[in-house]
Amino acid sequence: MTTANEEQLKTCARWINESKRGVVFTGAGISTESGIPDFRSPGGLWERFDPSELSFQNFQSNPRSRRTYWEFYRENWRLSKDVKPNRAHLAVASLEKLGKIVAVITQNIDGLHQAAGNTAEKVFELHGNMWEVRCLSCNALYDWEEILSALEEGKHVEDCGYCGGLLKPATVSFGQSLPLQTLKDAQEYCMSCDLLICIGSSLVVYPAAGLPELAKNSGARLVIINRESTPKDRIADLVIRGEVGEVMSEIMNLLDGS
Repeated sequence: MTTANEEQLKTCARWINESKRGVVFTGAGISTESGIPDFRSPGGLWERFDPSELSFQNFQSNPRSRRTYWEFYRENWRLSKDVKPNRAHLAVASLEKLGKIVAVITQNIDGLHQAAGNTAEKVFELHGNMWEVRCLSCNALYDWEEILSALEEGKHVEDCGYCGGLLKPATVSFGQSLPLQTLKDAQEYCMSCDLLICIGSSLVVYPAAGLPELAKNSGARLVIINRESTPKDRIADLVIRGEVGEVMSEIMNLLDGS
């Protein structure tokens, strides 16, 4: 059950109704209800894979590290391929359809915002998308399901058939820069929005964690919805604690009557 009180929920609903250029920012906590695996929890993938070995530099320079990386993604795809958007994702998609938000900025790589119905062009994926595999040299796109099938058969992932470059899931690895245009677009939306709602993010991973402060300093109201406290709670106009799916469902129920 959420610990949010009714007044907090009503306030958030009222601010959404008043907003002309709302933006939603999401982290891993919005996908928990969908069953997306938490790598850091007991039994998670980080107990079987060393994150430092999966760095971008190792991927580029070390064939053994590349094999480990693909084994990691084989497990990740297996665990994630059947997940569906949950009520928090559906609430965010509804906010777009109602004209209440103009963009979704996400740290997640699961594609669940698009699956829930958000317009792909309005979803800015700071850390990439796990359902795309691209060549690091020529950017050619490959079918992740074909690569998963090859991995399941014990085959190695071959180099790009167009240019001979390395193939890699289109996600940001340790030591790899965020996509510059995506980050720039996200920053511009945060500087021009009048309301930023952060949902399910610990707000500790930079540069993404700097976006709420950017919005606040640009004059926007800042709402943080999360199970745990975050370093940005101190600057937020409203902090709502609770399960984000439940909180978002209750806020959506209040929108018309707020």
